[in-house]
Amino acid sequence: MQERSAELIITGERDVIIASATASGKTEAALLPICSVLARQHELGAGTGVGALYVSPLKALINDQYERIVDLVEPLDLRVHRWHGDAPAAGKSRVLRAPAGLLLITPESLEALFVRHADRVRRVFGGLRYVVIDELHSFLGTERGAQLQALLHRVELAVRQRIPRVALSATLGDFAAAADFLRPGHGAEVAVVASAESGSEIRLQVRGYLDPATPEPAGQEPADRAAIADHLFRTLRNTDNLVFANSRAAVEIYADMLTQRAARAGVRASFLAHHGSLSKEVREHVEERLKDPATPVTAVCTSTLELGIDVGSVDSVAQIGAPPTVAGLRQRLGRSGRRPGRPAVLRVYVAEPELASGISPTDALRAELFQSAAMIELLTAAWYEPPDTTGLHISTLIQQVLSMTAQLGGATAGHLFDALCGTGPFRRIDRTTFAAILRDMGRHDLIEQQANGLLLPGREGERLLSHYSFYASFRTSMDYRLVADGYTLGSLPVDRPILPGTFLIFSGARWRVVSADTAQRVIELTAAEAGRPPVFPGTGGEVADEVRRAMRTLYRSSEVPRYLDATAQTLFTEGRAAFHAYGHATHRIFSWAGQTVLFPWRGDRIMNTLTVILARHGLEVGQDGLAITVGNCSPAQLLEVIKELAVSPPPDPVALASTVRAKMHDKYDRYLGEELQNLAYAARALDVPGAWASLAELAVLPTPATVAPLSVAPRRPGLV
Repeated sequence: MQERSAELIITGERDVIIASATASGKTEAALLPICSVLARQHELGAGTGVGALYVSPLKALINDQYERIVDLVEPLDLRVHRWHGDAPAAGKSRVLRAPAGLLLITPESLEALFVRHADRVRRVFGGLRYVVIDELHSFLGTERGAQLQALLHRVELAVRQRIPRVALSATLGDFAAAADFLRPGHGAEVAVVASAESGSEIRLQVRGYLDPATPEPAGQEPADRAAIADHLFRTLRNTDNLVFANSRAAVEIYADMLTQRAARAGVRASFLAHHGSLSKEVREHVEERLKDPATPVTAVCTSTLELGIDVGSVDSVAQIGAPPTVAGLRQRLGRSGRRPGRPAVLRVYVAEPELASGISPTDALRAELFQSAAMIELLTAAWYEPPDTTGLHISTLIQQVLSMTAQLGGATAGHLFDALCGTGPFRRIDRTTFAAILRDMGRHDLIEQQANGLLLPGREGERLLSHYSFYASFRTSMDYRLVADGYTLGSLPVDRPILPGTFLIFSGARWRVVSADTAQRVIELTAAEAGRPPVFPGTGGEVADEVRRAMRTLYRSSEVPRYLDATAQTLFTEGRAAFHAYGHATHRIFSWAGQTVLFPWRGDRIMNTLTVILARHGLEVGQDGLAITVGNCSPAQLLEVIKELAVSPPPDPVALASTVRAKMHDKYDRYLGEELQNLAYAARALDVPGAWASLAELAVLPTPATVAPLSVAPRRPGLV
């Protein structure tokens, strides 16, 4: 892979995607040839300015790569700079004063450079030879990805030449879509170097647990969580590990439970929390502990440790609950098995509710266990979620219009359209739509137009530009800073009063609130014996269509995956038995407890579209994972509606979006009028062709089934 990349990169005639497993040398594959070119250029005394721009999604990843790259280029007399929100100001000043060598930067800091140092952009990048994008998959189909595309295009506009782009990733499911993202409109010209080497050995187990129907007394740990924490503690206490939980609240819960078990056992095992709300110092402390082979530590984390930060050679990875995506599971698995001859070790912990008499046809299916198994099957088949290429990213376009008007000291509408839409990454936005966006921006005083047609930031636009949060394309919250003994632990989004005396679990430790300063947004803490996890905003990935189809295949199969432990096998068998007992193999519509339940077995976006379509027909609908529940029609009536819809022309997605109330999702959607909100929502959240294909499939099914409650045998003791 490195050999095949070198000639392409040195020649510089094509953009290149390097796709290879985690820890397989992708960084060296890009930087060795790039540094060779820059070193030769340096010897000849040719070129001024930054020679290579290295864009990373994470500040921590930049810090990690910075140390590696400094060592790599030291013999070549090349400078290496890093620029992000936590990087030293002196280093940034040095880049502006004497740009040279390699610059490691985040998209947000590149945005800030355009806005705050517009007069230096051409000087800084005047000698640019290469752009490297690390962890390409993390940008695909996102608002942040659209921002990055715009920024790289603006760099080329500033230096008036095409700059070769080199992208790195371990989890690309669609090379054509990735190539078109890397060079919009010219994806066919991008060279793809994909490693053909087989991956390392994987040792995998999915462990099942039972969540009792009867809640535990106050103050007692839920039985399923306690059992999971017990196994984690016994298995991981003397080694280096990563435990991925699907939310910051779950991270705090399990870090605390594991710490309490270590204290009760009188051992020095370290279980530390790591997530985005913790301070930089706390996160870096955890990362350094992981790198130190002399002090075994287990980090309980969110996706913050999913990307390529070097945390040493961890012995194993654990996943609590169904993974958010298949690609995310692959990234997490890749954190283990980095030592030569050592396998990658993954344990997945899934808790399912205890069955009770009269349980619904949805709850009996053990859906989280089957989703986990489906994702593992897709992972072993090397399938990953394709990037979402349907979004218009209007919110990010608003940001880029403001940024360019600030950078250029004003611009005409025609120049902005040509730069951002005509030849830029927002090519799906036509002139009519762009004009409507500018009008909405003008109505909210984001921009104003002078008599000569020049567009400038308006009063509200200036306010946005002057705040540090402008540089991020994603929504940021106004958090409270958590401080204990003068040390900042991190920040917390607070939407309800935090009163003195309240107990918290944060950074894997227990605290009592001493005071809350609403003016300064500071919460003072002191150590305590009790605590409860704070409330964080919800997280989770969009379940893909292929995952739900793989789940149904598993239900219909007779095989039980070998990687399930005994309890998981029992739960799996129960879920499959319920699938057949309720008639899921032949039916998709059921009557249950006075309601009608529809199982399309499709991904979240198609499920959302079907929900909107049925609601448009006056039905009372609700979506819950696998099923859509309809409250005001019988199964037979629903089937007739489906048959009628299946033979009718599909609706215009924008017209369908107009029936949805809550459409605002992205950072600057609040500045859009109803028409543009409908357009953005339709592109982001609806899949009308997929929904109509699903309706056609549902319309030819047998008469809906009326199901009786399953009888539930007593749970045998010790199943957990």
